[in-house]
Amino acid sequence: MELKDKAAVVTGGASGIGRALAERFAQEGARGIVVADVNEDQASEVASGIGEQAIAVACDVTDESAVGAMLDRADEAFGMVDVFCANAGIGIGAGLDAPNDVWSRVMDVNLISHVYAARRLIPEWVERGEGYWVTTASAAGLLSQIGDVTYAVSKHGAVALAEWLAITYGPSGVKVSCLCPMGVDTALLRAGLETQSEEGLGARIVAAAGNLLPPEQVAGDVVEAMREERFLILPHPEVGEFFRRRGDQSRSRVPEVVRQADAVHRERQPQHDRFLQPAVDHG
Repeated sequence: MELKDKAAVVTGGASGIGRALAERFAQEGARGIVVADVNEDQASEVASGIGEQAIAVACDVTDESAVGAMLDRADEAFGMVDVFCANAGIGIGAGLDAPNDVWSRVMDVNLISHVYAARRLIPEWVERGEGYWVTTASAAGLLSQIGDVTYAVSKHGAVALAEWLAITYGPSGVKVSCLCPMGVDTALLRAGLETQSEEGLGARIVAAAGNLLPPEQVAGDVVEAMREERFLILPHPEVGEFFRRRGDQSRSRVPEVVRQADAVHRERQPQHDRFLQPAVDHG
């Protein structure tokens, strides 16, 4: 799909990858862009920077009625939505002991919000015979995320939903792409890096695993994938190799990842504490 003259909605559009997508879509000649975000002020700033072809809509994506109202506003402003970017996401560095409300919040933002939008858009696109869905997932959705179980599980679900949509509705003209980067230089990741507690472990692992890419580069990768109508978008090519190894039982990636997590833990320990830790052999 070419984005020229298309109407697009980007959730989580006020910052990071979402902002970069909205701005890049404008450069590609989109006729209308909805910058949807729970932070209305920041969304308005992004839309104003883009110009007349963009509007800001305050939207809590965990509220199905709010998602519907946001899509109604998009239709009113620009006509039927051609592209939907399910980009809003959160990660809080949760462990297995995270309370139920934390599990619910992360799953609602990172996965169930996609269901709300798909329920509304997919039937319209099937009737029309075209439409483009873009999921912002994560390499964590193909692999895992050390230090953040709720994020890993929710992103696996987001990848699974995107794949299911592609398989089920592809024959009816609905195109789907799924973005799975590692480290992207966003406020979400920076906040994790600045967290000194265990909640920041996941961000530190991501930063140590590969290059931190600028959001603008990632947005460019998305546009290229949409032109090719390619499902999987891997701004970090090494994720593809890691994913291949994940399916190769003779080269399990689990010991490799455990060693990496152990190294990050040890690096952050006070020097005198390191000598008190027993040696661990992860195989």
